[in-house]
Amino acid sequence: MSTTRPYPPGDLGPESGGAGASAAPAAAIPAGQIRRLRLAGTRGAVARGRDFARQALHDWGWLPAAGADQRAAAEDVLLVVSELVTNACLHAEGPEELRLRCTGKVLRLEVSDLGTGSPAPRSPHRPGRPGGHGMFIVQRLCLDWGVVRNPDGAGKTVWAELAAPS
Repeated sequence: MSTTRPYPPGDLGPESGGAGASAAPAAAIPAGQIRRLRLAGTRGAVARGRDFARQALHDWGWLPAAGADQRAAAEDVLLVVSELVTNACLHAEGPEELRLRCTGKVLRLEVSDLGTGSPAPRSPHRPGRPGGHGMFIVQRLCLDWGVVRNPDGAGKTVWAELAAPS
């Protein structure tokens, strides 16, 4: 489901602004809440991103999981966060920021970096070979994903959207 669209229909694209995580109890989560984690220049970016996403899922009521579907949805989110942040670490100059945007039906993940390349699933996908599976995994788990170039020309944001558990 890879896309060349910069944003899904009806979406205004990545938010601009400062870094930092907001915290609110699960009952007070407004639709469209955005959480941000600054990763520029940090060590252990993948683990920090997963921990940050895990805490957001907990605050939004996805965790602890009430059932198998909810547990699978949360695990998918954590895996996609890991893959997107890892890609920024390996193929760009490292991640700048991780953003999570929760709506009632969709969770949007965004990882910004200063790299010039564009991620793409390896084609053809070769399951038996090491490496090169990250974007294939993202493509399989997500409703949609894409790349948005920063307006100033320096870097990009890779985004992915996953369905919220029902």
